[in-house]
Amino acid sequence: MVNYALKITADLDNLTDLQPQGGCDDPEFSYLFKLKCGRCGEVSQKETCVSLHETVPLPVGKGTTHLIQKCKFCGRDGTVTMVPGHGRPLTQEASQSRKFSTLMLFDCRGYEPVGFVFIGGWKAVSLEGTRFDHIDLSGGEFAEYCEKGEVPVMISNVQASFVALLK
Repeated sequence: MVNYALKITADLDNLTDLQPQGGCDDPEFSYLFKLKCGRCGEVSQKETCVSLHETVPLPVGKGTTHLIQKCKFCGRDGTVTMVPGHGRPLTQEASQSRKFSTLMLFDCRGYEPVGFVFIGGWKAVSLEGTRFDHIDLSGGEFAEYCEKGEVPVMISNVQASFVALLK
C-alpha cells in the first residue's frame, strides 16, 4: 500500500500562503486528477473528483473511503482515501526556493493518482496582509492589485506532482 502526497509550487509575487479556500483540510475543496490502474497501467480518460466530505462504504469490512472506481480496461476495483492533517500552505519562501508544499495525502489501493488539475477555490494573502479569496487557478495564473501595499500580486507557473511515500 502506498500513500501519495500531492505537492504544489508556483511563482508567488507579493503573495504567500497559497492553499484551498478553507485550508488544506477543507472538506468542500475538490481535488481533480486522473487515475492510473496499478494492474494494467491504463490512465482514466476523465478526471476523478474527490473531497473530504464525500465518502462511500467499503465493499468488504467496515469503514469508508472517498472513492471506489473500477478500471474500464481490466475491471479491477481500486480505492482512494484522503488522509487529512498533512497539508501546508505554499509560502513565499518556499516559492522563491522553488520548493513544493504538500497539500493532501492520498492512500491509494489499486490506483496511482496522476495529472492534478488546478481549478477554482484557492486563497492567498499579500505580504501586506490583504486576503485574496476564491482564486481561480484553472487558467494557470492569477493577477490582482494590493491597494494596501500598492503593489501588483500574481500567481503564475503553477505546478503539481504526486510523490509516492512508502509506508
